Amino acid sequence: MSTVDSQLHPGARSPLRSWLGVAAITASLFTFVTTEMMPVGLLTPMSSSLHVALGVAGLMVTLYGVSSGLGVPFIVAWTRHVNRRLLLTALLAILAVGNLVTAAAPDFALVMAIRLIMGFANGAFWAIGVSMAMRLVPARHANRAASIALSGISIATVVGIPLGTFLAGISSWRTTFLIWSGLSALVFLAVALTIPSLPSDNAVSVREVFELPRVNVRLRQVMVTVVLYVLGHYSAYTFVRPFMEKNAHASSAFITGLLVVFGAGGAIGNFGAEQLVKRNPRGTYLVARAALVVSLLALLALGHSRAGALVAAAVWGLAFGASNLCQINLVLACAPDRFEAAMSINTLGFNVSIALGALVGGVFADQSGVSSAVWFGVVLTAGSVLVSLFTRRAAPTEAPEEALAAVG
Repeated sequence: MSTVDSQLHPGARSPLRSWLGVAAITASLFTFVTTEMMPVGLLTPMSSSLHVALGVAGLMVTLYGVSSGLGVPFIVAWTRHVNRRLLLTALLAILAVGNLVTAAAPDFALVMAIRLIMGFANGAFWAIGVSMAMRLVPARHANRAASIALSGISIATVVGIPLGTFLAGISSWRTTFLIWSGLSALVFLAVALTIPSLPSDNAVSVREVFELPRVNVRLRQVMVTVVLYVLGHYSAYTFVRPFMEKNAHASSAFITGLLVVFGAGGAIGNFGAEQLVKRNPRGTYLVARAALVVSLLALLALGHSRAGALVAAAVWGLAFGASNLCQINLVLACAPDRFEAAMSINTLGFNVSIALGALVGGVFADQSGVSSAVWFGVVLTAGSVLVSLFTRRAAPTEAPEEALAAVG
């Protein structure tokens, strides 16, 4: 454990303040995820208001993901000597202003430009956020801190995205982004008040970031599976609203409920996998992604029925939440001494996959119907499972609890 870390554990500051800091990072993740994925729930009204096709509107997710992924290795390396609390507050300020500009944007071009900028901030957050949460608590609680921070994803899908969809239904999509601008500002204040100074102690250059997957075979194997399942998930998830509108004539209110069910499943999957991933990280990760395949097939088979769609969404969320926690733990175990660098690569792969998933899903949706986007998701998530099966006897991965002790 580094000198910096030892200064941050109880004795230097109270346990309450440490966990309040973790809560502030969780709230940060919530705001970043809702901002990134809000167009999913608002795709139909935004495409109509901004006078673009559904597939083109999906670029709001695509290009956001591109900038998140491609920019993060450079941003993290260039800011490697910047205090992490200062960096996080700057990223949240960008998010607050960006949501405000989105709410007032007169055309699609400005929306896209500002989302590209917010995407850079999003990617940088993903590279530093989880490791910040882990540094705030004693090493024995680091896995719990990571799980709590990642629950921001589930809270976003349970509360944030459905709430945004609901607000747009009773007002407009612009109101949703205006409210999220204010929320981003509140989280900015929470971070400034609860998180202590966190000097960067995992600094690497751009060259070292890009060298890591080349020299680290285990990390490279994990990232191949991450890219495949994220591509598959987002090719389907981005177009879940038009899918339900076409196949089940679903209303905006029902889609809001469907997203709540998905997010609740994600929360259960995230926390439910916490103990399993300690005992068998690779096995838990494999089962979670297999459940993703099953859930997408269930959506295709049962999506014409609202009850069937709700069941599929619950399993889908459960599997996705568990998959996300597993892959973060595996990335940590692959490179505990270069966690920010590894998370930069992870963020690059994850967010570019979000982007490409939304892009290719949009092509399928426009050319062959929205169901074809879900089928594309089935193929890729199944491919992720097959890759793991063929590489399951590779060099063993360090146990997460052992790797956590090395996080700095």
